[in-house]
Amino acid sequence: MPASKISVDSAKPDKLFYFVCTVIPFRKDDGRCLILKRDEREKVHPGKWGVPGGKLEHGDLDLASPTRMNGDVADFEGAVRDLLRREAKEEANIELGEEFHLLGDIVFVRPDGIPVVMLQFGGEYAGGEVKPEAGAFTDSAWVNADEVKDYDCIDGIHDEIARTIKAFS
Repeated sequence: MPASKISVDSAKPDKLFYFVCTVIPFRKDDGRCLILKRDEREKVHPGKWGVPGGKLEHGDLDLASPTRMNGDVADFEGAVRDLLRREAKEEANIELGEEFHLLGDIVFVRPDGIPVVMLQFGGEYAGGEVKPEAGAFTDSAWVNADEVKDYDCIDGIHDEIARTIKAFS
């Protein structure tokens, strides 16, 4: 019998993680990637340059509308790509295309003790005028692998920019 609601009641507590994805938008016409400056009021990495990203939430998985039923299991194909597109739109006001490249993964524990699994992607910029999300970001820049070194980025962003450019080249 398929699940009627999303629940973590039966989940093993030592197996629960936040699932987070980040995306580096890549502009094919000039080979540059988008970075965003985090607001100074942010709790994590205030004032640092980063990239769009966010958590997959239970609300992203509408049990009434899975992409397919796999026996009693509701599948949500493309949920990660949908998350990346949503975050790019919310945080930078841009659209992402169809091409994505997995850059890497990091598992970490937040200062509040919550474990996080994070996947990092490069994504094809498809259009839109960059407008950083008010209250979360204060600036934006399109950079190449050399230019990004001039910005005070969250650790690892410089390398992710270089890997994104390489993946799309």
